[in-house]
Order: sequence, then C-alpha cells, then structure tokens
Amino acid sequence: MAETALQSSRPALLNIERYLARSEASSMSYPGTSPIMIADTPQLQLEIPSDALSQVWQQQAFTTDGIHWQAALNQASLKTLLPWVQSFAPNARIWANSAALSSFWEVVNGGAIEFENQRLVVIPTAAIDDRELRVPQEWVDLPSWAGDYYLSVAVNLEDDEIQVLGYTTHQMLKQRAQYDPLDRTYSLDEADLIPDTNVLWITRRLCPDEVLRSQLAPLPALSLQQAENLLARLGTTDVVVPRLAIPFQQWGALLEHGGWRQRLYQRRLGLPEQWSVQQWLQSGISTLAEQFGWGATEMQSNLAWARGSEISSQKALLRHLSIAGKPYELRVFQKSDDVWRFELQSTSGALIPGGFKLRLLLEDLMPFENNEDVAMNAIECLYLEVRLSPGDTLVWETEPLPENYDREILCF
Repeated sequence: MAETALQSSRPALLNIERYLARSEASSMSYPGTSPIMIADTPQLQLEIPSDALSQVWQQQAFTTDGIHWQAALNQASLKTLLPWVQSFAPNARIWANSAALSSFWEVVNGGAIEFENQRLVVIPTAAIDDRELRVPQEWVDLPSWAGDYYLSVAVNLEDDEIQVLGYTTHQMLKQRAQYDPLDRTYSLDEADLIPDTNVLWITRRLCPDEVLRSQLAPLPALSLQQAENLLARLGTTDVVVPRLAIPFQQWGALLEHGGWRQRLYQRRLGLPEQWSVQQWLQSGISTLAEQFGWGATEMQSNLAWARGSEISSQKALLRHLSIAGKPYELRVFQKSDDVWRFELQSTSGALIPGGFKLRLLLEDLMPFENNEDVAMNAIECLYLEVRLSPGDTLVWETEPLPENYDREILCF
C-alpha cells in the first residue's frame, strides 16, 4: 500500500522538481496570488511574535502545568505560522473560535489553520532532536478535524523561533504512517516528510487535482445518556489521560460535539455551569460565554404576547456572527414564561439570502418538529419559537455555518 502511494505521488513531485530546477529567480508569482518566496534553506524558520503567548499564559486555564506548556507550544506555532500562510492565502484563519482552543488543548496536542477550503494541521514539539512526526489519532480519523496537510513543527520558546521540519498529506499519513494503538498516534519518519514547504504551495498551483485526503467514515452517534455517563467518568482529573480511557469511537464522537467537549473541559477544571441562559439574564454573561461572543442588549418588546398591550424594555442575548463573509446577529429572548424566540438578522441592512437556514437541535443533535426556518427567498429575518421547560437544553446552528462555528449547548 505504501509503495502504491509513493508511486502515485511521483508524477506530481517530478513536475515540482523540474519546475524548481528551471527557476532561477528567488520568488515566483501566479496570477491573482501573492509571490511564492523560495527560501534559501528547505526547512522554514520563523520568529515567534512577541504577543503570541499572552493569551495562553494570562487567560487560558488547564489542569496541569504540563498541559499548559503544551498549549503554549500550540499557541506559538499557530500565531507564528498564520501570517506565513496568509502571505499565500490572505483569508487564512486559525480553525475554531479562539475561546474554544483551551478545550482542545486540555485533551489533545495540535491545532489547525484553514485556507481556501483546505486545512493545515500543525503538530508542535519542543524536542528539537525528534525528527518524527507523531499525529494524535483525533487529527487523522475524526471527519470534522482531519486536515489536508500536516506540518511537523519544532518550537524553541527560549530563542523565540519555530522550525518547520516538514509536511505530509492526510492520504500519505494514512497510507505510510505507523499507527501505535497504545498512545493512539500516527508516526511518520522524517525521511517520509517533504522538508521544503515551497513544494506545498507550488503543488497546489501545478497539481490542483492532487488527492490530499483519504475517505473517512462518520463515527457512530452517542446518545444523551451515553454522553452524560462519559462526561461524568472523564470529567475528573483522576482520569489523567481521558483520550486513552475509552474506545476511540466513543471518545471521537464526544469531542466532535463542541458542546460536550466544552463541558468536559469545564468539569475537569471544576468550573461552574457556563451556558445557563437564565443565569446570563439574571446575573450577567459568564466569562467563557463572553469569550465566545455572547452579550446582552436591551430591546423594545411588546408584552401583549403575554399581558395586554404593555410596551417595555426587555433583555435579549446577542451573538455576532460572520456567515458567508457577511455580518449577522443571533438574538435569543423570552417571549412568554415558557416560550423562547431565536432570531437571525443581518447587521448590514441587507436581506438574508434565499436558502439560508436557522435550526435548533436537541443536545444530542436530534431534530424535533418545526425546528428549522428556511429563507425561501431573500427576507429580513429568520426566527424560531420553542416552548421549553426549566433544564431543557438546545444546540443552535445556521446553514451556511458561521465562521469558526463550534457547537454550544444552551441550558434554559
């Protein structure tokens, strides 16, 4: 299988080698793109920005100093590499809301940068003499996490620099790496990595149809009871390495649900409930919810819905979103004692395009009757009204998904 993969990659690599051999310039450019700078040395070295670690040291909490240190390596890698990727793909961004990164790094090493509908997974290490790429299974076998490219990065915080040791693709990783079931990692020797990152960008231009990913089957869904049992079991620091404590399919399904991943993080840190809508309205938005972008606003409400024709001010929860490159806001407010209203509107004065959807799901992502509003034509507002009892939970989503969307479990 490995030999077959190697043979299939040779035509593309030969094209790149010939192209580089013909080029006498120190940079190349393509129509509509930034120049591709050809480094003097194959392995890319970059200086870590002075502010790259401020958030992870000052704002993010973890259960152990070792996890905090590993999170610093991840933060330094992503913040340093992002401007480099943006020089080729200006719209590149770090995958996942910055407030969500702690819940990733508490349980698994690695991060990702998205650009032009592709994903670059970054695996950092502080062991500069370790020339082997070791990728946690989550970044390879979870359909919503898997990348197109994988970078092996050595981080030197003392000298404030990183070195990209090489890269590979998801397909090559699945076909050629050694899987270790003991620590659930895919390991690829340095000799199998492509050390020159210039090849990555040139290949994308010369071989746009190159197959980068292997196909992955979706993981079996977890029931709400299964998820609650797993959170109770893994949400204690007595379980030192939760990612190895249960079968991978269960673990992966738990992580792919952003709300459950957040709950696992909160429980392991002993944090109180962070997503209670009633608490937000009564005593203010929780710190974590504020970091995700939630806020509160006063709005005029016609309480004739509930009591006569009285007009008064009402507090609503507000979440700013970027959908298809345009600004929107999601509002959540109480229409009556047990009825809640969710509204999606543009904040630019534009209409919501036809085909957009606002959807509510149960915590286990199951639909229910009348849980979706669809814009059949361009309209001003999408809205849903739902009757809820104390303790009910919901997950909201839109279609298309917002930028850096991560599922949230709202508790009512």
